[in-house]
Amino acid sequence: MPSIKPFRISVPDAALDDLKARLKRTRWPEAECVDDWSQGMPLAYTRELAEYWSTEYDWRASESALNRFDHYTTDIDDLDIHFIHQRSPLSDALPLVITHGWPGSIVEFHKVIEPLTEMGFHVVCPSLPGFGFSGKPTHTGWGVEKIASAWNTLMGRLGYERYGAQGGDWGAAVTTQLGRAGGRCVGIHLNMPVSFPPADMGHPTDEEQQALDSLVEYQRWDSGYSSQQATRPQTLGYALVDSPVGQMAWIVEKFWRWMDCDGHPEKVLTRDELLDNVMVYWTTASAASSARLYWESFFSTFGAQSDRVEVPTGIAAFPKELFKTPRSWCEPNYNITQWTSMPRGGHFAAFEQPELFVDDVASFFDTVRKS
Repeated sequence: MPSIKPFRISVPDAALDDLKARLKRTRWPEAECVDDWSQGMPLAYTRELAEYWSTEYDWRASESALNRFDHYTTDIDDLDIHFIHQRSPLSDALPLVITHGWPGSIVEFHKVIEPLTEMGFHVVCPSLPGFGFSGKPTHTGWGVEKIASAWNTLMGRLGYERYGAQGGDWGAAVTTQLGRAGGRCVGIHLNMPVSFPPADMGHPTDEEQQALDSLVEYQRWDSGYSSQQATRPQTLGYALVDSPVGQMAWIVEKFWRWMDCDGHPEKVLTRDELLDNVMVYWTTASAASSARLYWESFFSTFGAQSDRVEVPTGIAAFPKELFKTPRSWCEPNYNITQWTSMPRGGHFAAFEQPELFVDDVASFFDTVRKS
């Protein structure tokens, strides 16, 4: 059996020096022609955040904070998979694999890992293939189904024959596939269920109409990134791997758009938290490799429906989620045993609203433990 090796995040000094040099040499575009974010991340804020990144931000402090967790790597199907494995002190703890999406990372979960262990979970938090500190696939095939199979292998390798799974964004797609496969996975919790409107809507309810309107809004104003990453991720990678400001803007604009942040990302997350997540992409040069997940799986995952998930499913519906999916659209695809309409929060649930997130995950899996 392949070994499990301890891992420590340690970005070379030379990489940090190179980052600062690149930030100082940024070639800036002219300002946007509007007084909001509708053409993208505004120049004034981008310059402000880049200046902070260059002169005040302390990666070493963030790196040390992330290294308080127990990190490992292991080879699965000839690819190094990085993961945090934080064990609970409780003897009856339930193993739980939690999976991030794009443009997130393990940083999304830094506020919830310790509370989850205290509430009776052995937390396993992997970096998706091509993301962060995991290896970068050198051949095609690392789509959602293969990743879910790899996670199942990982949980078995850690000695867990019964576990739960949680995810949002691509993590929700992987988690859905784990639930669909069943086996060791005995229940799933999602904060972005993968479901779509039925072919014949008839007379939609007010909630369904709002969801349809949000889909139209997404397709018109928000879907450009996914079209590019699903069709030409390599071309995009040349720009983002070379330009730290480009990588930062590509990510931070999505945090602005997808969080429940009342118009500005720093109303929910600190500058350091925003940049910590960007740094995971920048220091690992993973813009192209992470975008390839869209090329591998976007149209199959967000296209035709697949088999129903029969294991118990908990769904936390945050009001500013990217896709506002009514329960009526989810019922045909999931065995929903808990549905929580959250009072606040958006796409990056664990990052934005850690207490609400932890409480809902714990309350759902309490029902799974008792079944």
